[in-house]
This record gives sequence, C-alpha cells and structure tokens, in this order.
Amino acid sequence: MSIKPQILAAISGALAAYMADEAAGQAAAGAAAAAPGPPLNLWGLAGRQAAMQLRQLMQRRSLR
Repeated sequence: MSIKPQILAAISGALAAYMADEAAGQAAAGAAAAAPGPPLNLWGLAGRQAAMQLRQLMQRRSLR
C-alpha cells in the first residue's frame, strides 16, 4: 500500500499550515499576557483605603 505523492503533499502542507497557525496563536497570546501595565501607585491606594475606612467609621458612628 503506497500513498500517492499528491496526497502526501496535501497532508504535509495541511500539517505545516496548522502548526504555523498554532505557533502564531501562542505567540500572540504570550505577547498579550506579557504586556505590563502601569506601575501601582501605592500612595494613592493607601489614601483611598484611609478615606474608605474613615467613611466606614462615620457610618457606624464610631468616630466621635
């Protein structure tokens, strides 16, 4: 049983196209996940947390 050269070429071409598409998809997903965002502003976060805590104390009427 021998496979015709045209069929073998079609199969290998389809496999090569599939593998290239997979590699391109993984590279795009890796690039999107690796893009860093802006650095965190720790002073801003601490200020927001303090303001929220003050509001919570005022709502509970603990702050007098």
